[in-house]
Amino acid sequence: MAELAGNVLVAQSGGPTAVINASVAGLITESLNNDCIEEVYGSLNGILGILQEDLVDLAAESQQQIRALKHTPGAALGSCRFKLKKPADLDRVLEVFKAHNIRYFFYIGGNDSQDTAAKISAHAVAAGYELRVIGVPKTVDNDLTGTDHCPGFGSVAKYLAASVRELAADHESMGQGDLVSILEVMGRSAGWIAASTSLAKRRDQPHDSPHLIYLPEIPFSQEKCLEDIRRVLKREKFCQIVVAEGLTDADGNYVSADPATDAFGHAQLGGAGEFIKSLVEANLPGVKTRLSVPGLMQRAASHSASKTDADEAFLVGQAAVKAAVDGESDKLVTLVRGDTDHYTCETGLAPLADVANAVKKLPREWINEDGVSMNFQFIRYAQPLIQGEVVVPQDNGVPAFARLDKVRVDKTLPAYVA
Repeated sequence: MAELAGNVLVAQSGGPTAVINASVAGLITESLNNDCIEEVYGSLNGILGILQEDLVDLAAESQQQIRALKHTPGAALGSCRFKLKKPADLDRVLEVFKAHNIRYFFYIGGNDSQDTAAKISAHAVAAGYELRVIGVPKTVDNDLTGTDHCPGFGSVAKYLAASVRELAADHESMGQGDLVSILEVMGRSAGWIAASTSLAKRRDQPHDSPHLIYLPEIPFSQEKCLEDIRRVLKREKFCQIVVAEGLTDADGNYVSADPATDAFGHAQLGGAGEFIKSLVEANLPGVKTRLSVPGLMQRAASHSASKTDADEAFLVGQAAVKAAVDGESDKLVTLVRGDTDHYTCETGLAPLADVANAVKKLPREWINEDGVSMNFQFIRYAQPLIQGEVVVPQDNGVPAFARLDKVRVDKTLPAYVA
């Protein structure tokens, strides 16, 4: 395929992760290695930055700050949850691309973001504008289809597994068969994050915490939950429960959700842990309850990030540029696990249309028959993803993160009214 000369635009979307900026670093590093790429721009706050023509010159950033992105959480370019709803939005995106000769567009995000990328690509094709669009995977939920796992998940899994071990040490000293501790974690539609806390268990200690894991894939029963807790408290000093925020009942309704929705129509979740806490307090007299909700901390904990996760986040950024320069478009970079006993991983590509808006559920066969614990198949899958530690430089005892200069690119178009 003929070489395509022009500029790169990188944008981030959705909830940040501990390693999302490592993908930006990979994208910038690889872009600067290709003569056909003339400028490397970033869009501030995802699609909103494109609509508002709010672009920055990433090539102007120091190499020191680009390297620092590898250990910096949050979305360094800013993020958004914005849905392109009308043709005028797509026309504006293309207008901005033409004004700045954007020929390569990389969107880092989850399934909603890849739907946006697919729409932009289709619009460019319909308009006869040569543009290569590659999606870069990102989501702590690990629910993107087409990829073995997703950058961001391994670091959340590492942080929460460590947190469960730490909580267990605390509860072991305080419980007398009368303590129920509940940890509510992220996971809207799939239980990958909640399941990952099972990595806290020692191989030779099957009764280690977490004792009970409640997943969106398994309909929640109040009666069974109480029976589960009674069984654990007969045996242990405390009962450690992990529950995903997207817990649903037998009718498929969230046990707790706010009526409000985001731009993509998703319910605002939170409260599943409080729901179980209230259930225990109302039905198990004499039992103390404790609730922990790490919330946004679990996706921002770069101090406990997985090196494997950070390295793979950088890798998918590099792979996106290589694929686009080679002529690929309308694709998502995927992570492909090797077939050997020793963990290996390389990148592949999947059509954006197959990924957009789809959700990868936790396989039922990886969940034990009791519905509240994980079997060896899940452990074998998840254990390699939390290996290694990211070295985070310190500034007076606290982490030192990247601080981009964000040199603005001159606007050439009239302001857009959304």
